[in-house]
Amino acid sequence: MKRLILNFFLYLLISASTSLCAQELTITNARIIAANGEIIESGSIVVRGGIIVSVEPGEPTALVGTTIDAEGMTAMPGFIDAHRHINTNPDEREQMQALLEAGYTTILSGGGPAEGGVALRDHIESGLINGPRIIPSGRVSLNNTPEQARAEVRKMAEMGVKFTGEIVLTSFPGPSEREMEVLRAILDEADKVGVMVQVHAVSVQATMAAIDAGVPLLVHMTNKNFMSRENAQIMAASGVNVCTTVGFASPVFGVYSDDNVPTFRNGDVWPDSIPLTNRVPELHLGEEVGHAPVNARTQWDAGVILGYCTDTSYDPRAGLEHELKILNVHFSMQDLVKMMGPNSASYIQMSDELGELAPGKLADIILIDGDPLEGYWEWLKTTVVIKGGKMVVDKR
Repeated sequence: MKRLILNFFLYLLISASTSLCAQELTITNARIIAANGEIIESGSIVVRGGIIVSVEPGEPTALVGTTIDAEGMTAMPGFIDAHRHINTNPDEREQMQALLEAGYTTILSGGGPAEGGVALRDHIESGLINGPRIIPSGRVSLNNTPEQARAEVRKMAEMGVKFTGEIVLTSFPGPSEREMEVLRAILDEADKVGVMVQVHAVSVQATMAAIDAGVPLLVHMTNKNFMSRENAQIMAASGVNVCTTVGFASPVFGVYSDDNVPTFRNGDVWPDSIPLTNRVPELHLGEEVGHAPVNARTQWDAGVILGYCTDTSYDPRAGLEHELKILNVHFSMQDLVKMMGPNSASYIQMSDELGELAPGKLADIILIDGDPLEGYWEWLKTTVVIKGGKMVVDKR
């Protein structure tokens, strides 16, 4: 019996030691996109206990843990998708691995049952499957009474879920007073219990109603009509965080088939399957393709905090390429570094921990085989993925 107990404690000691070593590493000879977009042409990153302790030019003063020679590669923060539809399911192991291999280290769930998001998070954190850091969200309905909606928010907080899923506001003619009454109750209760409220507002009318109510997070770019500079300035002054989602209505090729037929992002025919548009007489199918990226630039220039998301459930690398390809029309690579790093970290309320390669931040690092400042296509070449100081993908 004593021998069994001794062996058990020895196992725990070895496991703890292995875990600690896995969170200590040194990256050398890397081009580094560091804090505030600073470029270090040949530098090093030292990680201890899953935290970055130094980012500096040249060689580190001391090597710790595993050493990765990153010659020819660029180190940048792990990608954050601030709105992706994920939940526990039979194929989650393969899906989570694909997200890691595309470079994603943190995902904020776009919706679905909170219990499923919590289960997926727990499967990853317990080591049952490999995957990015999952932040679950929970449903709250505007079809309820204000008191029912408040109860939903309290239940979510009791589960430890800190974000609502997307709460949909009517686009045209705009949200009803009843919708806004329930939304205001949700916002008030969420503020009391520490839950962040995410709203789906895709017309100018709905967007500005959400801003007027004090919504902190908008999961979609306004895509049903064009936004004025004046409205964008009001948004910036409110401090709202917005996910770009500019690829929402652009046709997708080569994801669901290879027959050169454009599809919507759910695999159905484009543009007929774009939600809402075919039921609103004022709109024409497919116009969102122009509204979303132009509005994104209008909001960016006004100073709105724009983060990155895909709002998809299909192949992670294809989704990354699709979104970056369209962002590339209106934004520089330096803009994208800020959008996908610190701005996305701001959206998920983790600015103190993620979004930049700097001392004190979590060691979520990707190594890209090339220079991402040359063009968005370089962002598709993730070779090594490190999450919390642990190397979870190595395709060298």
